[in-house]
Amino acid sequence: MNFKEYIRVIPDYPQPGIRFKDITTLLQDGAAYRAAIDELAEFAKQHDIEVIAGPEARGFVVGTPLSYALEKGFVPVRKANKLPYKSIQADYSLEYGKDSLAMHVDAIKPGQRVLIADDLLATGGTIATTIKLIEELGGVVVAAAFFIELSYLEGRKVLGDIPVHSLVQY
Repeated sequence: MNFKEYIRVIPDYPQPGIRFKDITTLLQDGAAYRAAIDELAEFAKQHDIEVIAGPEARGFVVGTPLSYALEKGFVPVRKANKLPYKSIQADYSLEYGKDSLAMHVDAIKPGQRVLIADDLLATGGTIATTIKLIEELGGVVVAAAFFIELSYLEGRKVLGDIPVHSLVQY
């Protein structure tokens, strides 16, 4: 399936010169959404994963259906101060400032094999921070899966030798 046909590109959002990749149009088409999850599931099956982690918020719309399809648990990686239980957190830089991500201290078991799922791989900052949190808890990131990759931003390089699968590359 050509998933690019289901992704709306919005020029000059959120600022001039940016071409925002909007996945809501893919999510609105049940058959395309299912096909996207199915393709990512086939990739995940090759990596003997035990759990899926997804960063807030669009990582939830990729990671949770993937988790369901594979019968694996899902770990939400939240913005700081959003989790109700003891958590760890890490700061990271954004294009427009700084932010923090957090995970419950018991979200990942030592040695657990983790797939990270998100909508977009751009510079790799969010995913690198997610990896840092998973590794701090003793988990092993074995793969990462995305709907979209902005390959010109070279986020894949930040992830090192972690296998990456993206449905669409720009």
